Amino acid sequence: MDFLPPDITAYADAYTSPESELLCRLNRNTHAHIMAPRMLSGHIQGRFLSMISWMIRPHRILEIGTYTGYSALCLAEGLADNGKLITIDHNEELEDFARSYWRQSPLNEKIDFQLGMAANILPTLNETFDLVFIDADKRNMSTYFDLIIDKLRPGGFILVDNVLWSGKIVESIKPSDSDTLAVLAFNQKVHDDPRVENVLLPVRDGIMMLRKRN
Repeated sequence: MDFLPPDITAYADAYTSPESELLCRLNRNTHAHIMAPRMLSGHIQGRFLSMISWMIRPHRILEIGTYTGYSALCLAEGLADNGKLITIDHNEELEDFARSYWRQSPLNEKIDFQLGMAANILPTLNETFDLVFIDADKRNMSTYFDLIIDKLRPGGFILVDNVLWSGKIVESIKPSDSDTLAVLAFNQKVHDDPRVENVLLPVRDGIMMLRKRN
């Protein structure tokens, strides 16, 4: 995921506001005890998600892909006073781990965890969202986009993680694995969609930021 020279990455980390003590513990314990810790948003991306949320001050946030709950806490920081974040994940084994950290935060009451397959849950949500963060299986990125675009308010934002896919999307050899092909197809799909404006940010593993046109 690291495309910048290590010294540049370290400098950016040093000059980014630090994680809270709670997020720091969650970060550390995810790496110590949970499989595939690279799935965690981490310090810089977490502060980026928080910053975007504070800029928008959303009333409703949707997160697809909870993992250990780190990004949910970051996104929830900028919620409006009466705001709510709905986060969806199918991995029931991580639910207790994530909730154990949410309960230590004053934001806990604003987080609504829904266990199950996102493709099944999304059509049942009767909400209009201001901000959506997609950080789940790559093969269904386009499906998730299709299911939530009409639930996003005009002027609302979607953030999609891993759109650079560890650099595989620009390898000279034509990719053949299904995940890389899905990411390539998604990037092209949203770039061509007249309903949104988009910018691909080389933050960590790449974040596609989309704004739904008014």
